[in-house]
Amino acid sequence: MGPGSLESIYHNALFLELKKQGLKTESRKEVEICYDGEIIGVHRLDVVVENAVIIELKAVTTFDSCHKAQLLSYLKATRIKVGLLLNFAQTVLQVKRMVY
Repeated sequence: MGPGSLESIYHNALFLELKKQGLKTESRKEVEICYDGEIIGVHRLDVVVENAVIIELKAVTTFDSCHKAQLLSYLKATRIKVGLLLNFAQTVLQVKRMVY
């Protein structure tokens, strides 16, 4: 699709493509965050594939340390070990693989 679209457009296209490939995918999955036995908030994950990979989508000039910290936080909260940070705002898709 190339750069220039909104993140939500890339999200919908990726989600559709993963489903067409026969993969079990969840879109905008909510994960409760607890502290001292109380729910204190919710993370909303862009895409979870096969309960094994979290995909966080961005449409930004470049990855920032806060994007990486966000994905690591999601991995920690879900205990999923692998995450992909995808940036669609470049002419070539930027991919950062992260392991927790």
